[in-house]
Order: sequence, then structure tokens, then C-alpha cells
Amino acid sequence: MKQILTDFLWPAIAGLLAALLILDRWVLPVAPTWTGPVSYSAAVEAAAPAVVNIYTAKLIRQRSNPLLHDRRLNPSGLRPSRRGRVERSLGSGVIMTEQGHILTNNHVIDGADAIQVMLNDGRTANASVVGTDMATDLAVLQVKLPDLKAINLGDAEMARVGDVVLAIGNPLGFRHTVSQGIISALGRFGLQSDIYEDYIQTDAAIHLGNSGGALIDSQGRLLGINTLIYTAEGRTRNTSTGIGISLAIPVNQALYVMEDLIQYGSVIRGWLGVSAEPVAMNQQAQALLVASVAPDSPAQKAGMQAGDLITHIDNEPVRDARLTSHRIAMLKPGDSVDISVQRERQSLELQAVVGVLNQPR
Repeated sequence: MKQILTDFLWPAIAGLLAALLILDRWVLPVAPTWTGPVSYSAAVEAAAPAVVNIYTAKLIRQRSNPLLHDRRLNPSGLRPSRRGRVERSLGSGVIMTEQGHILTNNHVIDGADAIQVMLNDGRTANASVVGTDMATDLAVLQVKLPDLKAINLGDAEMARVGDVVLAIGNPLGFRHTVSQGIISALGRFGLQSDIYEDYIQTDAAIHLGNSGGALIDSQGRLLGINTLIYTAEGRTRNTSTGIGISLAIPVNQALYVMEDLIQYGSVIRGWLGVSAEPVAMNQQAQALLVASVAPDSPAQKAGMQAGDLITHIDNEPVRDARLTSHRIAMLKPGDSVDISVQRERQSLELQAVVGVLNQPR
């Protein structure tokens, strides 16, 4: 009997121990190793040297007393005063090239008589305006300083709702302040009166002075330029504080604008000469209903007519009419674009050569 227990018990025990070892090593989940608190200090250290504070000064001429111009009322001949006051404001910017090109918002430097930039290392320099674009509220400045660090670029098209983001800027004059949040929404539009809106919405705290600063991802790469604060009273660029709804221009769009401003001094946008409205084809597809076609426009030369339904652009279906309209507006003059339209149940393939959109800078 003892021999039987020995022959069967020990193999059973050995098998059980082997099974436990296998479960522990390959099957049972391994408890995560605690590595301390979550920190984004590496991302901030990577991006902060490329974020600058911008200080502007504008001379406001004060109106002289009109009575001083009347000799009957001013027999002493006192000259009208030409004294004025200096209006100062602040904002932020992002160093984009080692040659000193800085992206910021147009409203930060609009009308300024003097622009000064302060770097993260304390250096200061006067900045010159390379170009401005009112349509996107972007501007490019340039400073002449050695050893400038350009920010690392991210890809806003890869961003997802829920991603952690950090805002770096000059809020209320507190230099190089960092706030943290997540991406709340993508592709926000309808807040301004132009077709170039494609904002990243975040809940990172933004205040007066953050405009033009960097919105970065958790790796320190630039995702956007902080631009707007949405408050209970509506959109604003000047309110000192928001309510958790902040908007940034995606870096991809900002780069497009910056490159044109550096090369041409203004943004050269494509033009087809079509006025169109989005319509639903079915639950999956949309189209653009052509309301009018400008005379002698690229669209008219291609054969497009009012009433046509644009279903594809360069063989890409119109899944989102607003984004398609945005894409058309971002085409470069001289580009050839294939346009699929439906006209009275007939499918047509048209080709247009993009023209130049005349617009104010």
C-alpha cells in the first residue's frame, strides 16, 4: 500500500507544482510595477525652449482739443498737443526654425509699433513681421539670435480625442506657464466667419497671454497654436480666463500658412469659383450642391454648372462636406483637380486647374 501511494502521490504533487509554475510564468497576469507619479516633465523640457513670450507696444494718438485750432477761442496761439499714450499687450509664440521664424496669432501683434520677444533662457530681441494671415489669425515673426531651438513637430491628423495635451505660454504675464488637459474634440468650426476653421478643442487652462503659444502632446511635439477661449458669453480672444473650452489651430494648417508667409509674404490660396452647400446623399455619404459658378472661373472652364452635385474630389468621396470645402480652399494655384459630379442622374468627370483666390492679407 505504501509503495502504491509513493508511485502515485509524488508524480501528482510534481505535476501540480509544474502546473502552478506554468500558470505563474506564462498565464497569470503580472502585476504592474509602480514607477512613481506620472510626469510630463520630459515633454515640457523638450518644448519649452522653443516657446517665447511676446510683448507689444502700440502708440495711441490722442485727439487734440479742436478748440485750440480756432484762433478766436485760442488767442494765445497754443499749439494742439500731439502727445499720445502707449498701449501694451502680451502673448506667446513658437520658434519654428533655427533661422528665428516664430509662429504666433495675428491678433497678438496686429497694429503693434514695437514687438519684443523673450526666450525661455531670458534672452530678449526685437522681432520683425515676416507676414500675417487674417483668415487663419496667424502671423510669422523673425528674430536674429544665435543658438535657437526649433520645436519638434507633431501631426495633428494623428491626434485623437482623449489624448493628453499641454499648453505652454505667457498667461497674464506669468512667463512659460504650463497647463495640462486632454483633447476634447477635433474639427471644431462655425465659430468664425471663414472656411478655414478646423480647431482642436482642449480643456487645458488658457488665459490672456496664451494666444500664439504651443499646444504639445505628451512627447513634447507641437500639435497646434493656442488661439481662442470660449466663455459663457461666447468666443473671445481677449478675455483673461476661459471655462475649460480652448481652441488651437492644428500644426498642419499652421505650417501651410507659415511656409507661404515666409516664401511669398502672404498666403496664396487656390480658387475654383464655386459656391456650394452640403447635402446628405444617404447615411454614409454627403455631397456638395453647387449653388453658383463664378464667370470665367476654373470651375466654369471645367464645365461645372449650378445644380451639380460634387460627389468626389480626386477620387476621394465627399464623406464630410465641410472638410471637403476646406480641402478645396487649401489647394494651390496651378494644381489640377479631378471632380466627379452628378447632373440630372448622369455622372460626369471634370478636371479643373486651380486659380488664385484674391483676398486681403
